[in-house]
Amino acid sequence: MEKQCLECGENIIGRIDKKFCGDGCRNSYNNRVNKDSKNLIRNTNNRLRKNYRILEVLNPEKKTRTSRAKLIEAGFDFNYFTSIYTTKAKTVYYFVYDQGYLPLENDYYALVKRES
Repeated sequence: MEKQCLECGENIIGRIDKKFCGDGCRNSYNNRVNKDSKNLIRNTNNRLRKNYRILEVLNPEKKTRTSRAKLIEAGFDFNYFTSIYTTKAKTVYYFVYDQGYLPLENDYYALVKRES
């Protein structure tokens, strides 16, 4: 009994564990199967990249202060960050990779860059 390609249905020649007739069919099949999750991941990564670039531009000296309005005006989305760091004094920093921000009083934020 011959195996058939999961994408195009052509007969597969070669190893017994092959599922696709070639790279094109394998790529096409996997892209179709993973389309929804890939869109979510791509959109989330784009959002994180944009937030990172904004923090990087507003914080060239690795430590500064800025207003919430300035962050929002630049397109910053406070819903997207990669980690939260809580100090022993219970101060909570939000990080987008190595760029962080700390909410202060009167809608201001301290911007910091974590040393690698």
